[in-house]
Amino acid sequence: MSANFTAHTKYDATKIKVLKGLEGVRHRPAMYIGGTQSDGYHHLFKEILDNSVDEALAGYATEIITTLNKDGSLTVEDNGRGVPVDYMPGEGKPAVEVIYTVLHAGGKFEEGAYKVAGGLHGVGASVVNALSEFTIVDVFRDDRQYRIEFSRGEVVKRLHVVDEFAKGKRGTRVTFRPDPQIFGAEQKFEASRLRVRLREVSFLVAGLKLVFKDEIHQKEEVFLDKGGVGSFAKYRADGEELLYDKPVLLQGQVEAVGVDVGLVHTKGYSANLVSFANMIPTADGGTHISGFKTAYTRAINAYAKKAGLVKDKDIEPTGEDLLEGVSAVVSIKIPQPQFEGQTKGKLLNPEASTAVSKVVYERFSEYLEENPRVAKLIYEKAQRAAQAREAARKAKDLVRRSNPLESDDLPGKLADCQSEDPAEAELFIVEGDSAGGSAKSGRDRRFQAILPLRGKILNVEKAGLSKALKNAEVRAMVAAIGAGIGGTQDEAHFNLETLRYHKIIIMTDADVDGSHIRTLLLTFFYRYLRPIIEQGYLYVAQPPLYGIRVGKSKTIEYLFDDEALKKALASIGDKPYELQRFKGLGEMNAEQLWETTMDPSKRVLKKVDMKDASYAAQIFDELMGSDVQPRREFIEENARYAQLDI
Repeated sequence: MSANFTAHTKYDATKIKVLKGLEGVRHRPAMYIGGTQSDGYHHLFKEILDNSVDEALAGYATEIITTLNKDGSLTVEDNGRGVPVDYMPGEGKPAVEVIYTVLHAGGKFEEGAYKVAGGLHGVGASVVNALSEFTIVDVFRDDRQYRIEFSRGEVVKRLHVVDEFAKGKRGTRVTFRPDPQIFGAEQKFEASRLRVRLREVSFLVAGLKLVFKDEIHQKEEVFLDKGGVGSFAKYRADGEELLYDKPVLLQGQVEAVGVDVGLVHTKGYSANLVSFANMIPTADGGTHISGFKTAYTRAINAYAKKAGLVKDKDIEPTGEDLLEGVSAVVSIKIPQPQFEGQTKGKLLNPEASTAVSKVVYERFSEYLEENPRVAKLIYEKAQRAAQAREAARKAKDLVRRSNPLESDDLPGKLADCQSEDPAEAELFIVEGDSAGGSAKSGRDRRFQAILPLRGKILNVEKAGLSKALKNAEVRAMVAAIGAGIGGTQDEAHFNLETLRYHKIIIMTDADVDGSHIRTLLLTFFYRYLRPIIEQGYLYVAQPPLYGIRVGKSKTIEYLFDDEALKKALASIGDKPYELQRFKGLGEMNAEQLWETTMDPSKRVLKKVDMKDASYAAQIFDELMGSDVQPRREFIEENARYAQLDI
């Protein structure tokens, strides 16, 4: 460094800041909840719910009530033992206060308090408290109701008795509202996401009653299931035709690790695998999923050879083929789970792989032996998958280019860019030839490529890969992108190194039809080009809905939603103005499209990410799958947000 830097920069003890108490959580919330967007916001609910679930796992709670309150806060109440309220030795504070104000404090560290628990980091309650505008904890025990109140991690009303005569009632009730200073004022709890988690828990803890009260929409639901993970696997396969009726349940205990696996085989094409450790969803899988896949594949192959189902001329099914159409739930209970990060996305315990592998291989082998008809159906399904895979491989070779930067084999309607550097190249996937024409005229051809699509592409959620590759628009996209194509279980035919563009931008009209086309495209990328999403290369353009010119001004102000229009009209007052409603991208001339949607210095892009794989899989299944009822419920709940032309 230069002498000037040394002379003018004083680095001493005054530059060191010590964050006390829960200040560190508020200063760096992403370290604890993964971020401050919707996933992080809802993660707070999971942390509080986990505490109540742990009481149920320990055998003390039989019911959990979750209430979405009208003011946007959330209440989670169980009928467990109630958080301890006596004073902790050496702390000078009641235990409930310590649990909600001190990181790494809780009953889950002490051996014997909980045999298994999800919140073993001991930061859940305190982190929720730190990131909430207010938190109120009511404890029912010793025939009394105690209450302590917090705001942003600080005690505002110390522990006190609310009711001296709460006879016979027990448990803990936590009410909290995430802090808008951390998450922004627009974030809200989504009833659909809360229901997804409650439904999961009802399957994972068979017999536990979970009540969801939605005070905003005036709805109440009860989730209670006695079929466990078998019922869960069948529920997740809803809408698909099953190869057989009754789910397969594989259960066992290997030393301290309890294993519960439920699975069903469908006639569908996608594998639908979810995993949990101590009721915590592990969206990124981990050792338990690895153990399941290995043992499942080994058991089927061993049985097929023994039963004479393998013929010399047959294409040997791969692990992906054997998993095609499988809906499986892998749930383990383990005393000391090791997760990757506080958000617990991936399980790391090696003993989990050993336990799951042993239980699945032994129990599934027994099942196949006892059910030869079903076993034959399963293996024949895998053989058909292998044949389809081989056909798809040949089809892929037709759409994959030998050199990703040569344009000889590119689809004819692609207007490619001049740059051969994927890091700066952009591909706009545009709805319709009209909008494609404007985009081609308005783009910066040095680094922007345009691929217009004709109409709506195939819904790949209902079609297999071989059928998808027969669709002209799908083939055009695969050829233009240049990285091949692969399913969710096998990416052998997908290569990010040959990807031609590091910004792939979906640009559709800002109306209902445009939203539908965008959803179809997102489904395609999620199912068959998922690494592009995982690497952060997929974006959605945000074209304006309105253009407004005030008086004789030459300047047009572009507005992106109805709320912005209301504010603009209010600010204009009685001044004359000209308003244009853009019903489609094709209505914009090239200059307008560049200025509003394509110019990197002015445009607004939304990056597509996938932090919760389990939730993403369920959403795609509900919105794009065969079953109508979940889609109807989603539309009824969200119809008010649609942009309709009137």
